[in-house]
Amino acid sequence: MSDITLQALLVPPEPQLLAAMARRRSVPPAALVAPAPSDEQLRDMLALALRVPDHGLREPWRFVIIAGEARAELGRGLAPLYRAANPQMDAAKREKFAGIMERLFLSAPMAVAVISRPDRNCAIPVFEQELSAGAVCMNLLHAAQASGFGAMWVTGWAATNPDAAALIGTRDGEKIAGIVHLGTAASVPPERPRPDVAALTSAWAPASGA
Repeated sequence: MSDITLQALLVPPEPQLLAAMARRRSVPPAALVAPAPSDEQLRDMLALALRVPDHGLREPWRFVIIAGEARAELGRGLAPLYRAANPQMDAAKREKFAGIMERLFLSAPMAVAVISRPDRNCAIPVFEQELSAGAVCMNLLHAAQASGFGAMWVTGWAATNPDAAALIGTRDGEKIAGIVHLGTAASVPPERPRPDVAALTSAWAPASGA
């Protein structure tokens, strides 16, 4: 490979990207308002979200868009599923959470369900394929921020209950890796304490006596 070709493949430093990553904050759905991304903006954001490590090129992910009137209709379907799944719960508490399910997608103007669909008939471990779907969720958060929108990645009952996940759009063998709420940030939470990198980092060394 020539030096010119190699140089063309090298990625130059991106201080603006690093600064944006340093500022990234999740914006709760209640703080997300219209406008949501346009169809073109969302398409570009999803294309960026898919630029993730994908061992074996299995493409073990897909998207379900929840927007417009579909948000309320989906909520009306989730509420009775929650009641049916929790028959022993105190009635008042059950109704409270069923109501939360009914309004789940109404706070933000749009949501994207990232579906993990690992190929179990290949040599790539399912775990690796599921990690790739998680990377799609994270990339979508970054793409949303870089496009001028707020976003938050959540899971919760609607993502993990099999009947609720199926209503959202999962098929056999699939799971919801995350529901990413999208919109324009009306307010952004203040910065929160971040982990101490040094406390969470170690260097590998051979076991003593080896």
